[in-house]
Amino acid sequence: MAVASPERFRDEVVRLSHRGLGVRDYSLAVAQILRRAVPFDGVCVMTMDPATFLPTGHVIENGLPDEATPRLAEIEAMEPDFNKFTDLARRGARAGTLSAATDGRLQRSARHRELRGPHGFADELRAALADASGTWGGVVLMREAGRADFDPADATLLNGLASHLTEGLRRAILLSALSGNEEERGVGLLLLTDEDTVALANTAAELWLDELRGSDDGDRLPFVVHAVADRARNVAAGRVSGAASARVRAPSGRWLLVRGSMLGDGADARTAVLLEAAQAPELAPLIADGYGLTQRERTVTQLVAQGASTDEIASRLYLSPYTVQDHLKAVFDKVGVSTRGELVARLFFDHYAPRLAGGATVGSDGWFAPGRESTPN
Repeated sequence: MAVASPERFRDEVVRLSHRGLGVRDYSLAVAQILRRAVPFDGVCVMTMDPATFLPTGHVIENGLPDEATPRLAEIEAMEPDFNKFTDLARRGARAGTLSAATDGRLQRSARHRELRGPHGFADELRAALADASGTWGGVVLMREAGRADFDPADATLLNGLASHLTEGLRRAILLSALSGNEEERGVGLLLLTDEDTVALANTAAELWLDELRGSDDGDRLPFVVHAVADRARNVAAGRVSGAASARVRAPSGRWLLVRGSMLGDGADARTAVLLEAAQAPELAPLIADGYGLTQRERTVTQLVAQGASTDEIASRLYLSPYTVQDHLKAVFDKVGVSTRGELVARLFFDHYAPRLAGGATVGSDGWFAPGRESTPN
C-alpha cells in the first residue's frame, strides 16, 4: 500500500534526475525512493533502445538470477503475457500490477509460472518508462510469496511517477552517450548456436564481450547479445519485422552497436552477431531524443553552435526572429541552460552539436548537409 505523499516522491525523483548520475547509480537511487513509496522485496530497472525496443541492460536488486534473463526476454518479445512493456507503453496508464491483470490468478502469466513463482516471488508491479520519443526502459517491483499483493493505490502512485522516472533514465542514458570513449576498435563477429553458445568469435568480438560484461558476469553472454540474436532468428523466420540491432553502453563508457542476422538454413544455420563502436550517425538520434529536441530545435541549436545570430538563423530557416526566440527558449528549457554561451558549452564542447544530425552541418539553404565543416564563431 502506498504510504506517503505522491508529491513528495515526485519531487525527489525530479531532483534525482538533475544530479547527473549514470544509469546504474540513477537506477539504484530510484530504487531507494520507490522502496519508501511502495514497499517491495526485489527490483529491476531495465534500459531499452528506444528505436528498436530491444532490452540493452538492467540493474537488479534481489531479483531473478541471470540465467533466467534469456527466457524472460523471449517471453517479453515473442509470447502472449500480461502487462508486457510494449502494451504498457501504449496505454494511458503506464503502470500495472500482475494480480489485477490476471484477476488474482498469477499462474496465467508465463513469466510468473516459469520464472518468478519458482524463484519465490508473487505479485509484480511494473511500469513502462516511455515518452513521445520512445520507450527508454522499464521498472519492475516484486513482492515475495506470502506478502500482500500490490494494491490499486500502489499502481496509481507508480503511474504518477512514470513520466519523471522516464525523464531521469533518459538523462542518465544521454549523459552516458555524451561521455563515452571514442577509441576505435575493429568489428567483432560472433557465430552462435540456437542455444546461444559461441561457435566462433574473432579477437575483436572477444574484446567487445569482455568490455560489455560486468565484473561479476564471468563468461556469460551479455543481455543485449541474447536479445539481438533472438530478434534476428525471429525476423528470419518471419515471426516479427524490424531491425535486429541495438545501441548499448559498456561499463567503460563506450557505446556499441550490436547487430544480428542469420547465416545458412536448417540445422546448420548460425546466428551472426556483429559488435562495433557506435558512430555519430547511430548515436545522434539517441542524443537528440535524450534531450527531447524536435528537428527544428536541433537545426537552431546547430546554428547557434556556429555563432549565428537570431536574425541570421531566422533568415536561413525562413522564420521570424520571434519564432527563433521561441525555439531557443524551448531548447534552453530542455537542456537546462539560460544563455547561448551555456548552451554551446554544454553541447558543443561536449561533442554533442556535431552529432545532432549525424555529423552534418547546416547549409545556406537551411538544410543539413553531410560533410560540411563547421566552426563556431
